Amino acid sequence: MERLYEIDVSEQPFMNLNLAHVMAFSDPLYRKIVAYPSDVIPYLDSVVNEVYTEKYNRQLPSPIELRPFNAEKTRNMRNLDPTDIDQLITITGMVTRTSTLIPEMRLGFFQCTVCNFSVESEVDRGRIEEPTVCNNCSNTYCFQLIHNRSVFLDKQMVKLQESPDDMPSGQTPHTITVFAHGHLVESVQPGDRVTLTGIYRTQATKVNPRQRALTSVYRTNIDALHFRRTDTSRLHQDQGETLTDERIEQIKTLAQRDDLMDALSHAVAPSIYEHMDVKRGILCLLFGGTRKDDETGNKTKIRSEINILLCGDPGTSKSQLLQYVFRLMPRSQYTSGKGTSAVGLTASVTREAESKQLVLQTGALVLADNGVCCIDEFDKMNDGARSVLHEVMEQQTLSIAKAGIICQLNARASILAAANPVDSEWNRNKTIVENIQLPHTLLSRFDLIFLLVDPHDEAYDRRLANHLVSLYFKSQQENTSEQLDMALLRDYIAYAKANIQPRLSDEASQFLIEKYLFMRKAGAQHGQISAYPRQLESLIRLSEAHAKIRLSSEVTNDDVENAFNLYREALKQAAVDPVTGKVDVNILAAGMSSTSRKRILEIAEAIVAQMEQQRGATLQAKNLFNAIKLNDKTLTRDMFNDALNELSKKEQIVRTGERIRLLAAAR
Repeated sequence: MERLYEIDVSEQPFMNLNLAHVMAFSDPLYRKIVAYPSDVIPYLDSVVNEVYTEKYNRQLPSPIELRPFNAEKTRNMRNLDPTDIDQLITITGMVTRTSTLIPEMRLGFFQCTVCNFSVESEVDRGRIEEPTVCNNCSNTYCFQLIHNRSVFLDKQMVKLQESPDDMPSGQTPHTITVFAHGHLVESVQPGDRVTLTGIYRTQATKVNPRQRALTSVYRTNIDALHFRRTDTSRLHQDQGETLTDERIEQIKTLAQRDDLMDALSHAVAPSIYEHMDVKRGILCLLFGGTRKDDETGNKTKIRSEINILLCGDPGTSKSQLLQYVFRLMPRSQYTSGKGTSAVGLTASVTREAESKQLVLQTGALVLADNGVCCIDEFDKMNDGARSVLHEVMEQQTLSIAKAGIICQLNARASILAAANPVDSEWNRNKTIVENIQLPHTLLSRFDLIFLLVDPHDEAYDRRLANHLVSLYFKSQQENTSEQLDMALLRDYIAYAKANIQPRLSDEASQFLIEKYLFMRKAGAQHGQISAYPRQLESLIRLSEAHAKIRLSSEVTNDDVENAFNLYREALKQAAVDPVTGKVDVNILAAGMSSTSRKRILEIAEAIVAQMEQQRGATLQAKNLFNAIKLNDKTLTRDMFNDALNELSKKEQIVRTGERIRLLAAAR
């Protein structure tokens, strides 16, 4: 009766029915619902509508639908067999694709072409019987279907893929087609993990669309009655509203702690030793900044998600951190570099078997919308796949123009990537761009770049070894305490994301401007640029994330200070010029430090001077390199090649293979 009152207040004409309650009340009724859903559920619908009409003495615009869920006959997708046909089943899976809306006829309106006599014909098991004889004028085959007097209902096709937990190892995932009708249309999106209750149907297919002959193989699908978003091991999408009062009180108590940041950082991947700065950065990524919805009317989108790159020596638990985040966050996807194509990240165009139309099959970045996309082995991705990320990481959208489908999809995902250096070990004499060999345009889009280097230090090695060994003999009791921490962290993130949207205070705004100017000045003293507007935006996002972690609706100076310290720590690790030992953001923004740039220009001048002495003769590159090396012992072959490329760009020399000629204009 309470449910009927809720329907009366909200005027949403559907009622969810938990079949576990029906089973507790009457087992025979439950068995009938599961065994004969097509016959029993319409009776249940009519009873609910009668009770509602009696109680409130009025009718809703559309009749109340009953939506049963939680049937005990829950089956894995690959275990469905002929005994389940026409029965009520509950299965779990991930939505990979939803079609456009299809109008489906529910009531056909036929009119006689001779005497205009009209007949209405209802759908019976998917078919509409066309009347053959007119009862008014007795003519045969004289009826015509009037479309605008017929009744149509929305229908949508949803592709459901087996969830990774139910899949046997080494098997490819199964998919099944689901049809959603009426109010259930557009209730799930690609990327949602759902528990679906529906009726398992079979459908004969025709050998030829123009003939009546049917194939002996039947196509199966499910008519959906109820969708429920599930994430038993992860936090729910809407869990921010469904937390108990007791849990919310626990979260608020935790937020009052003085050492809140340390406590939450320790809860992130507790089995991984130290790396506290990295964990703080990941914590900021999990909470994210404040989403700037377009309130002003101008179409500028400002990114609120934080992107982080972890790079460094192998064996420094980069992949473990990624796996932890993947297991924690609801709409997260995990991919690895070599096995990832540009199509797998964005979307592919396939031809739909049923409708013969071209449809988009969305990839990892779109499925991770409002979540985290973890990309391991980032350096081993091919250039085509990597170039896709440029737009996603700044504009948060994904533009596609394939096979006549031109669209822009939302990809508001945070990107957490891990990359290994080229020589397998981090070379401290090279910059980050030379070590990882990623395009600097991509590197500059990461808010934080952390360097996880294996320090060769006996005391550290002993502490790490103690920690690793303790993981294997630690008692079960200690492990459960960590599990509790993970569950609380999950709820904490869900609550903060749903309810807290911090804004910058006037003081914090001024403080941010001062920090940005301080960063610009610090570089200007050495003739370098140490900050760009992108760095200021990163600082703002990190400050908002720090405020969100404290469950505060206002960003304070302390948040800005903490964000700046974290940012500076990451910069100190990633953007240090190996020659001068100073931080130089040019490495990330332009791919080369200022000192390297000056050095290459000096070598270029030396090359021109050397060639002018030869008075226009064509020289071998090897001989020229040896001649300059006599005067400059620190010259390397890489620097020499960079200098030659620089001169070629300025059109001062012509280089054909190993032969170099100075142009007259340069002399």
